[in-house]
Amino acid sequence: MTGFARGEAPLGDGRATLEIRALNHRFLDVRVRMPPELSEHSFFLEQLTREALVRGRYEVGVRLYGEALPPPKLSTERARAAFRALSQLRDELAPGSEVPLAAIAALPDVLTVTHSADSEHVRSALGVALSQALARLDEMRRAEGDALRRDLEQHLGQARRCRERIAERGNEVLDLYRTRLQQRLERLVADATVPLDRGRLETEVAVMADRSDIAEELVRLGSHFDQFAQLLQAKEPVGRRLDFLLQEIGREANTTGAKSQDAPLAHLVVELKAEVERMRQQVQNVE
Repeated sequence: MTGFARGEAPLGDGRATLEIRALNHRFLDVRVRMPPELSEHSFFLEQLTREALVRGRYEVGVRLYGEALPPPKLSTERARAAFRALSQLRDELAPGSEVPLAAIAALPDVLTVTHSADSEHVRSALGVALSQALARLDEMRRAEGDALRRDLEQHLGQARRCRERIAERGNEVLDLYRTRLQQRLERLVADATVPLDRGRLETEVAVMADRSDIAEELVRLGSHFDQFAQLLQAKEPVGRRLDFLLQEIGREANTTGAKSQDAPLAHLVVELKAEVERMRQQVQNVE
């Protein structure tokens, strides 16, 4: 489900602000953007986010404000030694040119960061900010989830009604087939002396009934619909289970359509498939 939330926590003499954006995705995908000075904590924050979430694409961004981290320390002795060495090299290779200070600052151990790479206060602040953002994101997504549940329940009701109409039509099809077959046979033997073979008629009807029997499919559809309705009331994440259940519902609908020897019945199956597809699209938004 989509959403946006922000959390923050004090860090040093400043603060760390964390923003999280949620987008629809079939699986769990977490992407973290950190300031360069906190890059060593990217994996920690990604794992912390993964532990709290199940499904969706999440973009997590961190910003620092104020003196959140102590400024790096400059080693004046190393800087002077580096400047003298570079100046001597400059005099040999390019007399009169300048020695850029940026080149000196980029040398190892001239500027050193004073906070530890695994410092607990940094990770603690990131955890607090993430918890705040996730709590606010959860509130936003709960509202969206309620709307999705109501919409899915509406489509489920339509699918149930389609199934009922398919069952009713299925019961009528055999009687219609028997009547049509009997009428055809009676027309064929009307001018002949051969009597109508009632036994053969019933055999043909039985064969057709066996080929077009959709009772098992309808029973399984009803069971899948009941399971779907129960999952919609669950408190834990059910997106993947709903997705799998819709795949099973789609298979039963396809089998029912393949057995349909009647145009009105086939139209009802198409209507059922349309409702299943609408549900499938919405379930992609459910965690």
